[in-house]
Amino acid sequence: MSARDFVVFALLAASAAAGPLGCSKKTEEPAGAGNPAGVNIPGHDSLAQDTAPKESQRMVPPEAYLRTYLEIFGGMRPLEVQADAKTKINNSDMGLFDTWGDYLALLGLPDYASDIPRTTQTNALMLSTFERLGVALCDRAVERDLKAVPPVPAADRRVFAFEVPAEGIDQNGFAERFDVLHRTFLGYPAALATTDRTAKFFALYQGAVTKYSAMDAPTTRFTPAEAGWASVCYGLVRHPEFHLY
Repeated sequence: MSARDFVVFALLAASAAAGPLGCSKKTEEPAGAGNPAGVNIPGHDSLAQDTAPKESQRMVPPEAYLRTYLEIFGGMRPLEVQADAKTKINNSDMGLFDTWGDYLALLGLPDYASDIPRTTQTNALMLSTFERLGVALCDRAVERDLKAVPPVPAADRRVFAFEVPAEGIDQNGFAERFDVLHRTFLGYPAALATTDRTAKFFALYQGAVTKYSAMDAPTTRFTPAEAGWASVCYGLVRHPEFHLY
């Protein structure tokens, strides 16, 4: 096939795909069509509205989550987060997060250096990578908010905007503080959750406190109470309501 014949064939194929010319005129609709609010069906006034999900849950574009992370955990720039998510062990950079370049594809972002396109569907690797970053930032938030010298006033803290008593707290004391975190991460009071979320997270908090209290040589600089609040932060940053819609 010559080049000219190929061009003619391509034009004909495009015309066929577009449909016959002159057929784009819309059909007249009867009055009231397309306005369900104006339709009144006798005997169906008391039907409940169907609010059940019609599609599986999915993530919004990863840039939205990254911006949320940066805002919640200190309003830092991406390179500042990269440096902040590391820790020095034996003069070497160690931690839960390495560099953004190592995680672009896993976060669903396009990696033009490796010719990897943007991920179009939510997957387990994407969720686990966001979880990895969130856990690292929770640890740094504990260090910044609860272990800073001199101490940071509760009103100036980014995540743990409440006082953490040295002694243990009961469920009422936990509920008051947990509500602050719940509003920060999920955007509404914990009392409005569909399950008894406060009790479940209190059990998570107590489990971490008990575990760290029993350690002979703690592997982190956290006190048992700080480890408990870090675990609560892990749970919220992993919560489906934080990642999916």
